[in-house]
Amino acid sequence: MLSNAIYTDLSGYYDLMCADIDYRAQSHCIHRLQQLLGNGGKTHLDLACGTGPHVRHLLDAGYQSSGLDINQPMLDLARMRCPEAQFALQDMCGFTLGEPVDLITCFLYSIHYSAGLDRLNACIASVHAALAQGGLFCFNAVDRQRIDNGSWVSHNVSQAQARFSFSSGWHYSGEGERQALKLRIEKSVAGEKQVWHDEHAMVAVSFSELMALLQPHFDVHMLEHDYETLSAWDGISGNALFACVKI
Repeated sequence: MLSNAIYTDLSGYYDLMCADIDYRAQSHCIHRLQQLLGNGGKTHLDLACGTGPHVRHLLDAGYQSSGLDINQPMLDLARMRCPEAQFALQDMCGFTLGEPVDLITCFLYSIHYSAGLDRLNACIASVHAALAQGGLFCFNAVDRQRIDNGSWVSHNVSQAQARFSFSSGWHYSGEGERQALKLRIEKSVAGEKQVWHDEHAMVAVSFSELMALLQPHFDVHMLEHDYETLSAWDGISGNALFACVKI
């Protein structure tokens, strides 16, 4: 069995790794929040858009949707999925738009890719500048104080003759502004296994710290991390959905 940390570009595995994600439910939830809390407009930008599955769903819902990412191979796949959308190779912690948009999203905990509190603050400032008045910023986040280092999420999927097992888990040392997203991919073909391990540096932030960064710019609604039922955060769970209206 081979084991090494050889991959840094997830584009070849991204859709398989995310095969169990209900993109439709997530996108529909954000559409509902835009109708309930936002300005109701239909221009949209997805930060860290990856291969564009959320952009695809929001295009189909009638949005003029676009995306940005720092990974060109991801954007190449996104353009194939969404040829009518606009995509840009930009850093979400320092991006600019030609025209403001009504809705900005950042799914799959990608806000944590800011990697540090200064860059997270720069990301929030960039989002605020890019939103139209009354526009909505939606993202999900994890509280560093509630991370269980022993908790992993896994799923299996088959493609052609190969079977893949994907696992991911958060790790926080207990101090500082860095946490890690640990990933493991196992590929089995004809009884032979290959295993890849990767670790992504992410920003570690508590919900109270995150609220302090957001509130100068937004009216913030913290919701339970449940895309089917919109309900206020219970004050206990370590995952939350943030819906932030530009003020």
